[in-house]
Amino acid sequence: MKIIITGSLGNVAKPLAEQLITENHDVTVISSSEARRSEIESLGAKAAIGSVSDVQFLKGTFKDADAVFLMTPPLVSDNNIVKNTIEIGRNYAEAVASSNINRLVMLSSVGADSPIENGPIAGLHHIEKIYNELESVSSTFLRAGYFYTNFMNDIPLIKTTGIIGANYSADVKVPLVHPKDIAKAAAEELVKITSDQKIRYVASDNRKAGDFATVFGAAIDKPDLPWVEFTDEQSFEGMSQAGLPEEMAKLYEEMGRGIRNGIVQEDFIRYGSPIDAETKLEDFAKEFADRFIS
Repeated sequence: MKIIITGSLGNVAKPLAEQLITENHDVTVISSSEARRSEIESLGAKAAIGSVSDVQFLKGTFKDADAVFLMTPPLVSDNNIVKNTIEIGRNYAEAVASSNINRLVMLSSVGADSPIENGPIAGLHHIEKIYNELESVSSTFLRAGYFYTNFMNDIPLIKTTGIIGANYSADVKVPLVHPKDIAKAAAEELVKITSDQKIRYVASDNRKAGDFATVFGAAIDKPDLPWVEFTDEQSFEGMSQAGLPEEMAKLYEEMGRGIRNGIVQEDFIRYGSPIDAETKLEDFAKEFADRFIS
């Protein structure tokens, strides 16, 4: 199969490309960086260098493909983040509609069923609806849990204050996922021949927030590391002071509130809280510890 991968050589796209290449698929990786070309080609993939905001570039790249893996890049420094995320989704949809592609796999998120109280995930809610309207295209929405790798952002807080936390309590359960587990699920879905529209939850674990402190604390030799529930205001101020742009900090504050009140996890729970991936919290803690001491 001829398969297009968006996401450059990120935490999901790179292992996905590697797996598909070992399965002898014809893989093209889209990146905005010319500097990535040689690395992409060294994997055995073709490099398509251009912007996902350029619809004509996307149309040319998608033209003769069989399937595509679509993810929207993180717009951390952007204004109108949700609106601009949706616009990229529209660009992808227009390019798919003009191509021969009949199989689409989208990286979505737990919480994408809701249009409210989910922060940056709201953009994915609208993009799922856009892709659902594509004719003669079967789509799978991979609603992924909270990325383990996001916990790397908590390392400075742990080192400077000796705590870890968010604006939800230690008793709240959060679906978690490792990017390599998303890549495995995406590889499975991309090669399926189906006419269905499908939601697939991808979670490696589902743990109480208090376990984050316990497991990471044990891994970094800080067994008394506490989980602290911040107020919404404290959460926003902390992210802002750490350098996150105001709009994104507000969106993450909202997402934390959505986790606290259960809106983000609601549909995941309705589906039976499926855990179908391999990497448990304790497994990831080894990676976390390696980064902590580096």
